[in-house]
Parts: sequence; structure tokens; C-alpha cells
Amino acid sequence: MPFTDTEFAHICRARDRLLDLSEPYWPIERVAREAGISHFHFIRRFQAVFGTTPHQYRIDARLRHARLRLASGCSVTESCLDAGFESVGTFSYLFRRRLGLTPSEYRRSVRATVTVPGVLSPVYFPGCLSLMASLPVSAFSQF
Repeated sequence: MPFTDTEFAHICRARDRLLDLSEPYWPIERVAREAGISHFHFIRRFQAVFGTTPHQYRIDARLRHARLRLASGCSVTESCLDAGFESVGTFSYLFRRRLGLTPSEYRRSVRATVTVPGVLSPVYFPGCLSLMASLPVSAFSQF
């Protein structure tokens, strides 16, 4: 059954609601109601568009957020709560199941790749800038 433009817009807004971690937890039923679709129809339509259920989509978004927090040096508990998980045990279980590492192992592995200020490290810049360096000055317009 094809999507109407309105239904597609409602599902995309619902996806944005699921990604918003600043809001309090919204049950899938409430997100579906806000989209104007029944709960079970919403799950089927969401999966048809995004390839995953709304619940799994929300878990993946929360785990992505937690990974960023862990990489920035936050503790496991702080990352867990900030990402919207209520239980550190559930968070650790899901994290390990999806990423293959515990949150602590992930945090240690990411910290090992962070450069320390004051230590010489290679400087990376976009390739287009290196190509621009080979152009003559006349190739650049004067404003």
C-alpha cells in the first residue's frame, strides 16, 4: 500500500520525536497517536520506511548518543542516564549486544585514539585544499 505525502510526513515527524532525547520518554503508542495512526499500523509503516521498528530505532539512537558521551570522557553511568536509559545493567547489556564491547571497554578503546594536546600529531586537512595549492594565483577571482 503506497504512502500518501501526509502519512509520510507524519512518520518522519514521529521519527524525529523518537530521536529527541531532550524530551521525556514517549511511549510508542503516544508517538503513533500523535502521527494519527494506530499503534500496530504505525509500527508496520515505520518499519516499511526505515527498515527497523520504532523501538529498535530509538534504542539505536540512544546508543549512538551514549557512544558520543563515552568518547567525550563521561562515565558509564552518566552516559547511560544522559542517553535515556534507566538501568545501567540494561544499558550495558544492549551496548555489548549491539557493539560487541562493554561500555567501559569502548570508553577505554576510544580514549586510546584521542590525541593529547601538546603532543605532535599529523595535521589532516581536506584534499580539495591540497589541490587548490597547485593552482595558479590567477585561478582565484578577486572580490
